[in-house]
Amino acid sequence: MTFQNSLQYAREMDANDPLGHFRDQFHIPMQKDGTPFVYLCGNSLGLQPKSTKKSINQELLDWQNYGVEGHLQAKNPWLPYHEFLTNAMAEVVGAKPIEVVVMNTLTVNLHLMMVSFYRPEGKRKKILIEYDAFPSDKYAVESQLKFHGVDPEEGMIELKAREGEELIRIEDIEKVIEEQGDEIALIMLGNTNYYTGQFFDMKRITKLGHAKGCKVGFDCAHGAGNVDLQLHDSGADFAVWCSYKYMNSGPGSLAGCFVHERHAHDKELPRFAGWWGHNKETRFKMRDGFDPIPGVESWQLSNPPILSMAAIKASLEIFQEAGIKNLRKKADILTGYLEFLVDNIGDDRIKIITPRDVKQRGSQLSIQVLSADKSLFDKISEAGVIADWREPDVIRIAPTALYNSYEDVYRFSELLKEQLSATKS
Repeated sequence: MTFQNSLQYAREMDANDPLGHFRDQFHIPMQKDGTPFVYLCGNSLGLQPKSTKKSINQELLDWQNYGVEGHLQAKNPWLPYHEFLTNAMAEVVGAKPIEVVVMNTLTVNLHLMMVSFYRPEGKRKKILIEYDAFPSDKYAVESQLKFHGVDPEEGMIELKAREGEELIRIEDIEKVIEEQGDEIALIMLGNTNYYTGQFFDMKRITKLGHAKGCKVGFDCAHGAGNVDLQLHDSGADFAVWCSYKYMNSGPGSLAGCFVHERHAHDKELPRFAGWWGHNKETRFKMRDGFDPIPGVESWQLSNPPILSMAAIKASLEIFQEAGIKNLRKKADILTGYLEFLVDNIGDDRIKIITPRDVKQRGSQLSIQVLSADKSLFDKISEAGVIADWREPDVIRIAPTALYNSYEDVYRFSELLKEQLSATKS
């Protein structure tokens, strides 16, 4: 696609954008002078849908009017409330309804999954993870290794990019799995790396891992609502993700969990249990032994927080209308335009470390600013951009297909260019 570096072109792209009207369904943060911020931080916290307040207020009203009877009499009865989210969430992540549930928070779900799928035995006790994985993932993996009496120094294999490179090559992943697979109990990668934005081929990695007898799981925090995950077809044993980034469910909101359907009826699979994962027909008899619900619902522990789920419900309704494949198509063009604009700044101090191939990235470009400190980012922020800085020298920019415009991307590039020019010696 041939892009043009002009405000007129950006506005023409917006005028012809079939998804452009979804921007009006979100609250855009405003500056003191009433000008909208250029909000490019959906990879950290998605914006609030205008329908969220109505969705939450409905549950507050039903709580007010029905009290405990709202579990059955509310407009959206609370007892089966999580089921109202299942089909829409399954569409977003490319899974079957029996494979998806909204519950807990991301790291809690990751621990629950490792209870079931990290089963060290004999020499097979290692966990493969990215060297630069999100810290919480590494903390969880380290603690699971220690819980099983495995020294993290010996039990954790960390994938690193080659010297002088930022991205992990698939052939290097293949080599590690081929050479050490007999000792690996679990492969646990972030499917879209939070720092570089690199998207890993989950199906390929899963096939490699399973061929060597490894269990395979993914942290999709930066993938859900961003890339077309196709979790079922990936064959992964499990996946976890949060809902407050690209899925716009609000700060600290509930997370999602996927367990492949081949495990759906395995009642002997070890797991930590809670009453909400028990057979729905006998759940309230209270004295029966644990009888897991078929599918991923059996990993539920407690009855869910309805107010948080109401926010997720509001966002998922927008996703159903827009369609994840349509969103992904726009995101490819949007990040492509941003890439074009950044390249045209013509400053040797900046470099995009995210893959150039759109099939290997999500809705994020990580811009490395050589020999810079956070002062450049601070100046961009003061000029009206909300984005994200990661030490030591990376600005993460996430143009989100649901609510970001091509003009947003153009305005950011102009502000970046201005600040770079102002800092030239």
